[in-house]
Amino acid sequence: MYFCGNGYIYMSKLKERWGVNSNFQVVLIIVVFSLNGSFATYIAKPVTALFGLNSETSNPWMFWPVRILLVFLIYQFTLPIVGYLFGQFKFFSKFSKKTLSRMGFKRFFKES
Repeated sequence: MYFCGNGYIYMSKLKERWGVNSNFQVVLIIVVFSLNGSFATYIAKPVTALFGLNSETSNPWMFWPVRILLVFLIYQFTLPIVGYLFGQFKFFSKFSKKTLSRMGFKRFFKES
């Protein structure tokens, strides 16, 4: 089967790696990743403002590390929520736990 050059091979590898059964699930997962990235960036702006930081008035050496950290944390915590809206909660819940565990937050999750 030929699908956009090597697209079929990539889809097969993603299905195997992520443990999903259909190309539609892979597309949903990719859509969730991209939408959640935009959502996390959008939400980080008012949260950054809550800390009194603004890109125009704050020192860039303070503003951007705080903003990037906030985007990352918001992304990890909203990923299962956005995944739920697309019917992929189980995948994204496991994905977020795995990512946060690797970053040292393992003690906050129950062993399963």
